[in-house]
Amino acid sequence: MVSAAGTDAWGGLRGAVAGWLGRGDTHRERSELARLDRTAAALETAGEQAEGERARQRAAWQAHVEGALASLAGREQVAAAGELRRILAEHGHPGGVSAGPGGVAAGGDVTVRAEGGSVAAGSIQGGVHLAPLPHRLRTRADRTG
Repeated sequence: MVSAAGTDAWGGLRGAVAGWLGRGDTHRERSELARLDRTAAALETAGEQAEGERARQRAAWQAHVEGALASLAGREQVAAAGELRRILAEHGHPGGVSAGPGGVAAGGDVTVRAEGGSVAAGSIQGGVHLAPLPHRLRTRADRTG
C-alpha cells in the first residue's frame, strides 16, 4: 500500500483498502480513509527522509493489517486475507516499482549515457553547469568536430 501512495493506483487502492478495513462500518471506513490520507501526506512531505518515512509507514501498515486479520477467526480470517490479496492485485501498481515527483522508477535495467560534452541523468535535483573541458582532456572527435 505504501509504495502505491502518490501513484495513479492510489485512488482505487485507497478506497478499496478503507472498505476492507471498515468491514461494512461506514464510520470506521472514513477513519481508515483519513489514516490513508495521513500516510500519503507524510510520504509526500518527507523530503530527504523519504526512505525512512516509507519504512516507518510500511511497518505501521503491516502491524495495522495484521491486527485487523488477527481480530478475525477461522474462515472469516482466510476469506479476508484472500480479499486483501485480490484488492492489492487489482489496484496495486504494475511492475512493483514507483517514484514520486522528480524520481525515476524502473522495473529492469536502465542505461543513462552522455556523449559529446552533454549531461545525462536519471534525475537531477538542482542545477547543472557545463564548462568546456581543458584541451588535454578533450577527445579527438571533440577537437575535430
